[in-house]
Order: sequence, then C-alpha cells, then structure tokens
Amino acid sequence: MRLAALLLFAACMLQAQNSTQPGRFHVEHPTLLNLGFEWAIEGDANRNARVEVRFRKVGTAAWRSALPLLRIGGERVYRDQYKMNYTVPEGFAGSILNLEPATSYECEFTLNDPDGVSGQAKQSVTVSTRAEPKSYEGGRVLHVYPADHEGPREEPSFIGLKHAYYGPGRGDWTSVRTDKAQPGDTLLVHAGLYRPERLNYVDPLSAPFTGTLSLSLKGTTEKPITIKAAGDGEAIFDGGGNHRLFDVMATQHHIFEGLTFRNTEVALFAGEKEVMGAVALTVRNCRFEDVGVGVWTENADSRDFFISDNLFLGREDQMRVIGWNQAGRRSAGIYPSHQLRSFFAVKVYGPGHIIAHNAIAYFHDAICISTYGPPDADPERRASSIDIYNNDMHLSNDDFIESDGGVHNIRVFQNRGVNAAHNGYSAQPMFGGPVYFYRNLLYHVSGSAFKFSAVPAGILAYHNTMINEQTAGGPYANAHFRNNLFIGRDAPDRGVMTWGNATGNYSSDYNGFRPNRGVERQYNWLAPAAGKTAYERGEGNRRSFATLAELREATGQEIHGIEVDYDIFENLSPPDLARRHHVYHSMDLNFQLKANSKAVDAGVVLPTINDGFTGKAPDLGALEVGRNEPHYGPRWITWKPFYR
Repeated sequence: MRLAALLLFAACMLQAQNSTQPGRFHVEHPTLLNLGFEWAIEGDANRNARVEVRFRKVGTAAWRSALPLLRIGGERVYRDQYKMNYTVPEGFAGSILNLEPATSYECEFTLNDPDGVSGQAKQSVTVSTRAEPKSYEGGRVLHVYPADHEGPREEPSFIGLKHAYYGPGRGDWTSVRTDKAQPGDTLLVHAGLYRPERLNYVDPLSAPFTGTLSLSLKGTTEKPITIKAAGDGEAIFDGGGNHRLFDVMATQHHIFEGLTFRNTEVALFAGEKEVMGAVALTVRNCRFEDVGVGVWTENADSRDFFISDNLFLGREDQMRVIGWNQAGRRSAGIYPSHQLRSFFAVKVYGPGHIIAHNAIAYFHDAICISTYGPPDADPERRASSIDIYNNDMHLSNDDFIESDGGVHNIRVFQNRGVNAAHNGYSAQPMFGGPVYFYRNLLYHVSGSAFKFSAVPAGILAYHNTMINEQTAGGPYANAHFRNNLFIGRDAPDRGVMTWGNATGNYSSDYNGFRPNRGVERQYNWLAPAAGKTAYERGEGNRRSFATLAELREATGQEIHGIEVDYDIFENLSPPDLARRHHVYHSMDLNFQLKANSKAVDAGVVLPTINDGFTGKAPDLGALEVGRNEPHYGPRWITWKPFYR
C-alpha cells in the first residue's frame, strides 16, 4: 500500500513537471512586414508542448497558418572569458512573417501539451504592422542654407542647420536655444557644403570646438521633425575629420532624408549604453562616404529605427579581400592589421528596428546588433523584433551581418553578401531566439557561411544559398536547418557541413550539399554524449562522415537531404581559391537555379516562408524558379555602386 502511494506520488510529480503552465504573453514591437511574440511558461520538462499559430487580416474570413512558435528555455549561453553566463527562460517565441505594412491582423496562438495545460491555453490578439514614417505635411517649412550661399533664398531662411533647429547663436550663445523647431516642422537643407569651422569660436554653423551637431528635440509619431535635402542639389554635411558629426541620442521621431554625410568617424551617433538612446530615428535615401561608422546606437532604450535605402561607403581597401586581423595584410604590403579604418555601417540595440534596402561596402562589418551581453529583464529594453532585409553588401573585412546580442525574433532575410574576409552571417551569441536567417545569398567568404559562436540559442536557417562551406562547429543550441544550399568550393581539408549541437533540441532536413572534391570526411557532427541533454567541453558525440547516407543512418538527420553540384545553377562557378584576395561583383554572378535541376521541388513547405512556390514543392536555396529575384540595395540607385 505504501509503495503504491509512493509510486502514485512520483507519477503525479512527473506529470506536474511535464504539463505546461502558461505565463505572460508579450507582443513585441511591430515592423513593416513582421510581428513578433513571446509566451513564457513553466513546466514542460519533456519539451513536447507546441504552440500553433494562425492569422488573418482584420475583416477577412480565411485563416492562414504561420510557423509554430519556437520552444525555447534552459539553453545556456556563455563566454567564460567575458564572464557572461545566461540561461534562456522557459517559453515560446516566434514571428508571423512576410505581412503587409500598415495592416491589422487577428493572430491566434494555441498551446497544446499531451501532458496537459493548466491555465489559459489560447491567446488572441489584434496587432497592426507599421507604416513607413512620413513627414508631416501641415507643419512649417524652414529653409537651411550654407554659410557661403549667395543668391536668393526662400523664407524663412537660416544659415546652418542649428540656426533653424534651435534658433540663432554663436560662441557661448549656442546654448541659449530660444527659437526651437516644433513637432511637424520640416527643415529643408539646400544644396551646398556644411562643414563646421570647429576651431572658430564664432563658427557660422554654430558647432565650435568639436564640430558635432548635437540635436535633442522631440517630434511625435504623427508630427516628426524632418531634416531633408531640398532637392536643388547635393546637401553635404562634412565633419572635417571630427569624431561625431551628428549626436542624436536624445531625439525622438526625427527623419533624415536625401542628405550626404562624409569625412567623420561617426556620422549619426544615436545612443550610448546605459546613458540615452534615440527613439524612432529614420534615415532614408542618404549617402555616407569616408566614414568610420554610419548609424550607431548601443542603448537599450533606442527603438523603432527605420534605416532604409541608403548608400554606405567605408574606407577599407576596395581592391582586395583581406581580413582585419590577418597577417596577409602585412605580407601583401598593404597596411598593419591594427589599422582598422571603418568599423560598421549600421549597429543597433533595442526593439523594433528596421534596416532594409541599403548598399554597404568597404567596412569591417556591414550591419550589426550590439554585442550587448545578457538582456534586460524588461522586454521593452531588449534587441528583439529587428528586421534586416534586402541589403546589398560588398567587401567586408570581417562579416556581412552580425545578429550578435539579439534576444528574440531577429529576422535576417533576402540579403546579398559578396566578398567577406571572415564569415558571412553571424549569431555570436543569440539569447534564446529565434533568429531567422532565410533567403540570403553568400559568395566568396574565407571562413564559414554562418558563424554561430558564444553558444547562441534559437537559430532557424531556411532557404539560404551559401556558396561556401558551413564550418563553424559551435557549439550552438536549438538550431534547425531547412531548404538550404551549402555549396562547397573544393577548399582543402574542409568538409562541406558541420553541425555543432549544444543540446538535444535540433533538426536538419531537406538541405542540399555540394561536397568538396578530395576531402574524405564531408559531414561533421557534434551533439551531447549519450544519456546527456547538453554538450559539455571534453565530452560529446563528435563524429564525421564521408557521405550523406552515413550521416543519415547514424544521426537520423537529413532524411530528405541531397547532394548537388554547380550544374544546378543556370551559370555559376565557384570562386577561385588560388586568388584569395580577389574581388567579385554581384552583377557578374547568377544564383538562379536551372528549371530541371535536382534542387528544384526538393524542399519542404514552410508557412509564410515559401508560400507561393511554383512547382510541386519549394525549391532549395534563396531563389525560387519562376519568381523574380528580390531587389537588393537602395531602390533609388539605378547604377552599380560597387563596380570597378
């Protein structure tokens, strides 16, 4: 009797641990195209709970399925040398993808667990995607002219931006600020050169000593403050070699449009960690050249940036692919490895940012999320719900996109990267995820297609075309690969694919691989040791396989995976490994699949990722046969910005 009671008690305890108790449901900041959600839970120790998602436009009858939310929790994200140690809280997170801007959607989430759900098992919310920021049409128009302007002026007119923004003042009087711009005002910057005389006490542009234009006013969502080119010629803000050209970290709802920024270390500084961060900063249709950094915030209170359709040109070598820390710089007689001159075009932290349709070249990295460290407990102060898409990236001395420091619902999609000295797309680390990498292109990278380092957690890699090996061996946690192409370049002593699973939660299937000729072990596998739920250094299930069939039999992964070759493409050859420093150009590369190749119709359906595929099933890789290639880079550029 006593034994039976103990067994019953143990069974009840196990049931309690395996059943799911729903907690807080959080709607993240919407973006133009995507919606992100988080749902905290307790229990589900056996991780067999699921959250199914469906949605519809408000006012329509038909529901559509979305990808299920990703089960997260318990993954340890760490880098010992920096004393970083974070355990992902238990829950679910995920996005409804590829929506329409400025549209309201009914979204429904249903939690199922075979072991039972105690609490509210369904969440229904109505959420609207954002619209692109627009200038207010009913505000004042203030006309800004350079100090050397001659000829007629439109009124009211002002010499220099700060005169229009804060009112008149030189020397000590620059701090008086008696006639400030108002929400809804548009400051039209007329053609000319705006370069502060920073060593002039009475600088006519009112930026003495530093040459920095510090802005701090607050617009509103409906009435932003707009600073834009007047359209009568190029309006150039030149820092004269100063450290910061614009400091905008105290601003709210500002739009910069159609301007040129040059000759400065940091063009737009938008946030210092633990100090202050800008809100709703828009930078659109601008040109950045001869800069160390384009747009930069490290602050968790920065949110809802819109960085779109800009051209960023850094100072790094335009003729060679040579990494920032490679000895090859010295041996090639170029410049010392410490002489890094342009860090990144865009770096952000905080929720709700959009970085889209930019062309970026000659930087260390193109686009980054700040490697901020473990996230704040407040979900409003995390790098979550960030979209990075349709960017055209050329010649990075490190990586193309670093999602490092992201927390939940980072979406990196439809980007093109050609020539990187180290790695392609990075998560170093990711604090739970998911980070979505989908429909990205990559060509000519010295290191790994994806860099998953510092034990990132929550990685979804779908429909990418990587003309490169995946060699980053992790470990990383909760990673899932579908419908990708990993195309080897015959790199010596390197297999085409490495999986580095830190926990037992992983999956990989429906991918295509092109093995490297002359290499015996093509597929490398790391997973926790038998009987363990997590990988620990010094132990683990580390194996390598010569064929996909051997991997499949040993791991149960890639049941539908295939091996392919370059003949799947209409006209694409591998980069020449003997010309390590050679620069390739995207207009010379054709990533389109042949209509009858092995990669066509070889994928699996992923709702909201590959809806509208053209054949019997989705194609592998980034580009679907019969569909137009996305537009990469600024939509106003009709010429080839990187071609020489």
